[in-house]
Amino acid sequence: MVGRSSLPEGSLFLGFDSSTQSLKATVLNNELIIVASDIVNFDSDLPHYKTEGGVYRDPADDGHIFSPTIMWVEAFELLLEKLKPKINFSKVVAISGSGQQHGSVYWKKGSHAVLSSLDPTKSLLSQLKDAFSTMDSPIWMDSSTTKQCREIESAVGGALELSKLTGSRAYERFTGPQIRKIYQTVPQVYDDTERISLVSSFMASILVGNYASIDETDGAGMNLMDINQRTWSKTVLEATAPGLEEKLGKLAPAYAVAGRVAPYFVERLQFDKNCLVIQWSGDNPNSLAGLTLNTPGDLAISLGTSDTVFGITAEAKPSLEGHVFPNPVEPDGYMVMLCYKNGSLTREDVRNSCAEKSWDVFNSYLEKTPPLNGGKLGFYYKDHEILPPLPVGFHRYIVENLNDVTSNNLVEREVEEFDPPSEVRAIIEGQLLSMRGHAERFGMPNPPKRIIATGGASSNERILHSIAQIFGCPVFTVQRPDSASLGAALRAAHGWLCNEEGSFVPISCMYQGNLEKTSLGAKLAVATGEGVEDKELLEKYTVLMRKRMEIERRLVEKIGRA
Repeated sequence: MVGRSSLPEGSLFLGFDSSTQSLKATVLNNELIIVASDIVNFDSDLPHYKTEGGVYRDPADDGHIFSPTIMWVEAFELLLEKLKPKINFSKVVAISGSGQQHGSVYWKKGSHAVLSSLDPTKSLLSQLKDAFSTMDSPIWMDSSTTKQCREIESAVGGALELSKLTGSRAYERFTGPQIRKIYQTVPQVYDDTERISLVSSFMASILVGNYASIDETDGAGMNLMDINQRTWSKTVLEATAPGLEEKLGKLAPAYAVAGRVAPYFVERLQFDKNCLVIQWSGDNPNSLAGLTLNTPGDLAISLGTSDTVFGITAEAKPSLEGHVFPNPVEPDGYMVMLCYKNGSLTREDVRNSCAEKSWDVFNSYLEKTPPLNGGKLGFYYKDHEILPPLPVGFHRYIVENLNDVTSNNLVEREVEEFDPPSEVRAIIEGQLLSMRGHAERFGMPNPPKRIIATGGASSNERILHSIAQIFGCPVFTVQRPDSASLGAALRAAHGWLCNEEGSFVPISCMYQGNLEKTSLGAKLAVATGEGVEDKELLEKYTVLMRKRMEIERRLVEKIGRA
């Protein structure tokens, strides 16, 4: 079997993450140790776009949220300039990347000619500014396609049939419903489009100077791909828009080579002409790779702009909630995932209104409020939520009789507000109880063997303690919270190795037995409490979680968006 020694001495592997709010880069050496990283924050580094959190919200169209496509191009140029003094680009033997899932880019007819003949004396921005049939890229935060979701589900025989076929029922943020909305509302844009890329394949296309394929893992987040055959589903394509397959191009495995780096980057930045670009994929699949998540009993929780819970499984069992994607680093396996729209931005809102805009104050409130929060349960939706499908709104309850864990007579009463410390604990506990309830309902391990926490909020010790208490398992963290760009760099090395060997090799062969000497190892952050009090607390959280799921079900029946 090949091993880590197969990575050439002195070689570098470059991973990008084009996320909602920023573009990050992580560079690994042949020992899989991070040697450089950098970031471009869209709001602060590119203020002329006037984005908030990297996005625009359409005041005239409820739930319509998008980003300016060209901003991602300018960010890419700026990040490469920032990296230039830090690494020797000629030593980079492979590049890969991560893109926020579901977001889409619409290349105008004739743009392939522009893309394939980029002039190294000119900026990417100046050459690509007119390459798109619409300047707006719908992104994962969008929830304006409810009508299109129902139409697609209806055309294939219902939500469960669509889920069995594609791995998910129709979700408003998924690319298929977004494409259908463009086809229906601005048909001239659809007609003028020669290629539709995901954010991941869009960035890869720039790097290879050619239309890069959508990879099978990110392609599963579109409601368009047959999850078992890993090909476009003719049934769903026809239900979405006419002539769509031609605009999508072919699919490719995540470990495949998208092409060699374009002459533009060889001449302008001195990349080696043989540098490989490995298929880019989605941010959650890249995080799965970066966390080296390869044991079925493990779960990962990513606490970012969106919050996600994901794990791996040997077989696909799609249902009416959650998602099944092909595993990006194990061709025969799958990853399962739950996604919440109200993540870090909603936590920041509570911090700003209740904790003097300070994470220190926020954490001190978490520390001084008791676990279970005296039965105070909160539902916080700054944006229309995905899971559960509830509209913008805030709902607060006090659950009584919680001390009697045998009681099925828990009574809740709705209240207008909590005191600030209770509000802080209520958002953290509420988000985590929802994750646990939905993860169990989706068939994820209960309790997990361990949870690996990643994303910005995973550096918050108080939040990690709450995860351990609510899920009843140890919590590990990785050296770097930006596991998506790290995973992309690791996937660049893996794709290079697969190409070198002429066939797929397991990704674990690059670090097996040596994980702790790389930048990939996870460290124990919070152990599981083994005392009687800890077990009693877990029982109470289990009762509170069930109560929360019951209240949530009633809210969905009353005001749900589905």
